[in-house]
Amino acid sequence: MYNIQTLNKISAIGTDIFDKSKYTVSDNPENPDAIMVRSAKMHDMQFGENLLAIARAGAGVNNIPVERCAEEGICVFNTPGANSNAVKELAICALLLSSRKIVEASAWASSLKGTPDAPKTVEGGKSKFAGPEILGKTLGIIGLGAIGGKIANTAVALGMKVIGYDPYLSVNNAVLLDSSVKVVNDINDIYRNSDYISIHMPYTPQTKNTIDTEQISIMKDGVRLINLARGELINSEAVVKAIAEGKVAKYVTDFADDIVLGAENVIVLPHLGASTPESEDNCAVMAANELIDYIENGNIKNSVNLPNASMVATGTKVCVIHKNVPSLISAITKAVGDDGLNIENMVNASRKDFAYTMMDVAGDVTESVVNDIKAINGIIRVRVIK
Repeated sequence: MYNIQTLNKISAIGTDIFDKSKYTVSDNPENPDAIMVRSAKMHDMQFGENLLAIARAGAGVNNIPVERCAEEGICVFNTPGANSNAVKELAICALLLSSRKIVEASAWASSLKGTPDAPKTVEGGKSKFAGPEILGKTLGIIGLGAIGGKIANTAVALGMKVIGYDPYLSVNNAVLLDSSVKVVNDINDIYRNSDYISIHMPYTPQTKNTIDTEQISIMKDGVRLINLARGELINSEAVVKAIAEGKVAKYVTDFADDIVLGAENVIVLPHLGASTPESEDNCAVMAANELIDYIENGNIKNSVNLPNASMVATGTKVCVIHKNVPSLISAITKAVGDDGLNIENMVNASRKDFAYTMMDVAGDVTESVVNDIKAINGIIRVRVIK
C-alpha cells in the first residue's frame, strides 16, 4: 500500500483516481511515498526515505526544494498546461482592464449610491474613464508555452497584432501558434514594438527582474504591462516609478506586494490565474496520473528536476537515478551482468547533473543485485518494479 500525502486541498476528481486497493490518500500519513501540493512551502521540510515523488498541482515549483529533491532521489513533477485556459482567460481580461479603466469606473459608480440624480452624474462623469481599444494594437508575449501560446492565438482572434519571444519554444508549441504570430529572436524587439506586454515564463534566479528599469526605458511611451506568471519577474519599484513618470500607462499583476498595493494605475489581483474549478480539477488529475505512472511503472513525464523517460517492460524493470557522469551507465550494466541477469532493453536520459536509467531485466532481481548497484559511486536511488 502506498501513502499519498496532500499538503493542500486537492480536488477530489484527482485524488479519486488513486486505486483504493493500492493507495491511501490523506493530509497526514506516516512515511508518505508521494506528496501532492499546490502552494504549501516545502523548503524547510525534511523528507523520509520512502518519499519517491512530489507532484505540484500547478506550473510553478518555487515552493519546492527542487535541487535538494534531485539529490535525494525524489522526482518533482508539475502540471504544465493544465491551468493554461484559466490563465489565458484572465490575461485577456487583464488586457481590457489595463485599457478601459474598468476597475476605477466601477469603483466610482459604486460610490454614487445614495446620491441624487446618480444616472445623470454617471453620464456626466464617464469621460474621465475613457481608454483605448485593443483592436489593431500590438501585444508582445514573453514566453510562448502552453499559456503564452493560447493568449497569442486569442489575441489574434480579437484583432491584435502579436509578437512573441521564447528561446525555448518547443516544436509542439510552435505548430500550435497562429501563422500571423511573429516570433522574434531578440527580446528587445518585444520591448520596442509592443503596446501591451504580457510575461509568461518560469521564475528562476536567472529570470528575476526580467523587466526592470533598463527594459522599461526602451519600451513605447504608454505601454501597458501584465504579469500573471510570477511576481519576481517584474521589478515592482521600477514599474511604479515608470508609471509616476508617465512611461507606463498601466500595470496589471496577479501578485501583491507592499510596493504595488494602492499604487496609482496598478491593478493588483489576489493570485487568481488558476483559480477556477476547471483548472484545479485539471491540475489534480494530471498530478495524480504522473504519480501513478511513476510509482507503478517508473515512467517520468513532466519532471522539473529529472529527465523525462518511459519504457514498456516485459520482465522486471530496474530504475536508477544517478549522477550524470562518464562510465556510470557501463558500471550499472556490468553490475547487473555480473549477477547473471540479462538486460532485454534499456533507456537512459539525462538532465544537467542528473540521469535516469531504466532496464528491462530478465531474471530474478534480488536484493543483492540492488545492493551491488547502490554500491556504485554516483548512484542516488534504485527501484525494482515487477
